[in-house]
Amino acid sequence: MLDTSQGEPTVPAAAPAPVAEEPRGCLFALSQPPLMIFLGVIGTLLLLAAVHDLFLL
Repeated sequence: MLDTSQGEPTVPAAAPAPVAEEPRGCLFALSQPPLMIFLGVIGTLLLLAAVHDLFLL
C-alpha cells in the first residue's frame, strides 16, 4: 500500500497508566458460582460417605 501521509507521522498520545488494582484473594474466588457448585457437590459426596461409614457399616 502506498504511503500517502504528508510530513512526519503523528504518534497518538500515550494513555495514562492504569491504576494498580488490589490483588483478588480467596474470598473473590469463593464468590464464583461454578466453584461454589463444585465445592458443594464434593462436600455432599464427602458427607454422604462419612454418614455411610458411621451409621451403615
